[in-house]
Amino acid sequence: MSTELTDAGRNALASAGWEVADAHAKKTYKFRNFVEAFGWMTSVAIVAEKLNHHPEWFNVYRTVDVTLTTHDTGGLSELDLRLAERMDALASSEGG
Repeated sequence: MSTELTDAGRNALASAGWEVADAHAKKTYKFRNFVEAFGWMTSVAIVAEKLNHHPEWFNVYRTVDVTLTTHDTGGLSELDLRLAERMDALASSEGG
């Protein structure tokens, strides 16, 4: 079972531009084009698989809307923070 996210973790997400609610965190990434958006999603998919923690996401052209939550905790967990940090780092390298 995952560890519930602390207030410090929630604050870290919010400081990184995530919209944080009780049970989830949301963020929209915008890239220069579809290929960059899809490339970023592919990179994130590899990270998510290694963490065994997968985002809920929706892609249209150059925009990717992401929702993170941990179902077994009924809210946010340390896994969400770890995945969010990796997503943000990958987006910086892709230009998102």
